[in-house]
Amino acid sequence: MNDKITISLLELFELFPDQESARVYLESRLWPHGVKCPTCKSGDRITTRKGGYYRCNACQFDFTVRTGTIFGRSHVPLHKWLYAMYLLVTARKGISSLQLSKEISITQKSAWFLLHRLREACGNDLTKLQGIVEIDETYVGGLAKNMHKDKRKQLDGLGTGGKGKAIVMGLRERNGRVVAGLIPDTSSQTLHAQVHKHVEPGTAVFTDAHRGYCGLNSHFAHEAVDHAKCYGKGGLHTNGIESVWAVFKRGLLGVYHHASKPHLNRYVNEFAFRLNDGNVKRQTIDRLDSLTVATAGRRITYRELTA
Repeated sequence: MNDKITISLLELFELFPDQESARVYLESRLWPHGVKCPTCKSGDRITTRKGGYYRCNACQFDFTVRTGTIFGRSHVPLHKWLYAMYLLVTARKGISSLQLSKEISITQKSAWFLLHRLREACGNDLTKLQGIVEIDETYVGGLAKNMHKDKRKQLDGLGTGGKGKAIVMGLRERNGRVVAGLIPDTSSQTLHAQVHKHVEPGTAVFTDAHRGYCGLNSHFAHEAVDHAKCYGKGGLHTNGIESVWAVFKRGLLGVYHHASKPHLNRYVNEFAFRLNDGNVKRQTIDRLDSLTVATAGRRITYRELTA
């Protein structure tokens, strides 16, 4: 569509001025080899109908490009979805639902729901990390001293530094992909399970001196840097994953202000996706393509979000 790395908003509007142009784009990305039924996965006996509808004569199912994706049963026009997707992959620190509601003329409630659906699509890559992988955790949440006394009582005995906070663990290939998500605790069992889940055996992994990482050298080339003594030594450091936390927390505090624990993992997915497939070195359309492809088979209802 465009050979430039960055596409401006004006150029995006020219590419997708209405719902029909957006529908054609989505179909070309979600059905690259032709229309396919989302139910029986057949593409042989498809009849085209008006308004972007199709009928699968094999299973007698009527569907559109929205069916079976995060766009399903949404009344928001598709070109507004694409505009929101553009903002999600290009805004370094994200965009708030209030700002998005003003940008695309929908309610704040609809914008909030739309953004969470997009975040649901962001956590869809299970490729294992290789090369040199840096690993670290961070804590997200308010300080115990700022909480109501009844909530502080519930935190008694949980320790000090992370008291009352959510724990996010991140793994980053040196100059490469990021995987991150919430973990229940920083025990050896939990940390080891996450490393085995996301990192290829035999990979070089760099961590801090947290004792929960002890024993990783039985399956990985594990080295640790003691931050009480230094930030790093030569190539041994975790600066890459720590820079991820810097961007994540600036966005969380500066744009979203607060993320409740039930939704926090989706915010983490959003930032990880933006650092991976939304990398600014990639063409804007390529970034948009990656998010579009990730929407297939991913759907969350408003009831599930607010349960």
